[in-house]
Amino acid sequence: MRAIVCATLGPPEDLVVGDMPDPEPGPGDIVIAVEMASFNFPDLLIIRGAYQFRADPPFVPGAEGAGTIVALGDGVTGLHVGQRVAAVASHGAFAQRWVVDAATAIPIPDGVSSAVAAVSTMTYGTSYHALAQRARLSPGETLLVLGAAGGVGSAAVELGKAMGATVIAAASTDDKLAFCRELGADATINIVEDDVRSRIKELTSGRGVDVVYDPVGGDLTETAFRSIAWEGRYLVVGFATGDIPSLPLNLPLLKGASVMGVFWGSFATRDPATNRSNANAIFDLIERGVIAPRTMEVVSFDDFARGFELMATRRVTGKIALSIL
Repeated sequence: MRAIVCATLGPPEDLVVGDMPDPEPGPGDIVIAVEMASFNFPDLLIIRGAYQFRADPPFVPGAEGAGTIVALGDGVTGLHVGQRVAAVASHGAFAQRWVVDAATAIPIPDGVSSAVAAVSTMTYGTSYHALAQRARLSPGETLLVLGAAGGVGSAAVELGKAMGATVIAAASTDDKLAFCRELGADATINIVEDDVRSRIKELTSGRGVDVVYDPVGGDLTETAFRSIAWEGRYLVVGFATGDIPSLPLNLPLLKGASVMGVFWGSFATRDPATNRSNANAIFDLIERGVIAPRTMEVVSFDDFARGFELMATRRVTGKIALSIL
């Protein structure tokens, strides 16, 4: 099969398009003929050997994709050959065939295309889990989304609105903020040009925000936490800046606030039933037109380097997809 191959750990420039053996399903596995995959920030980390899960070269990167089941391993029930599914794993999606644990596969309803499913499973799954299970976001609360134009950030903006929150989107350029307003953000903050704390104070009449969704890390973390409301919840989603910040622990004490880790991959493995329920809720929102996952660009298999470049330079609004067909 054709695949994008990571032969040695390093930058995206070291990846090549090559041939890999067709995968065979083990017990409890399925094999998917991938139609569409998508790029996510962890893809950059895993090819460098800098992610929580380490893959040994040679391997195929790509954590998210969708297609049709072509083979079932022993013991698999509830799925069938020919069924369309989306899946997430640590790697393997950037290939014509992908073997995954059947428990992680999400059947795609008729009203959702494989192209849409391939760009919504990880980012919307992460954000739904963060807002629903971790923060328990309630209608009428205020949600601040940092990195709001990226994959998980844009998903958080849409899902926050769908859950009845007032959403403040923070990003680094006016173009990104315009994109966030298209997603439904009630207000925006330019983190380069605005005084972030003053702007949050202005937008919340001095009260602060109930929930902060932070996939960025870096210098903005403490600033955002100082703007949290009493009994606020700070969601630690990731560190796109590459800088893991430190936080003075007197701040959660003074605000009666909580710092909550969001590790969706581990959650999905530990509680697949709830994760599947979340995915079904997301697909239902898509079918009803409440949310609409955005794909900024679809790159061809041979032009995969462009997808990695856009991710690495943080020029993505929504998602970048990879066409496998």
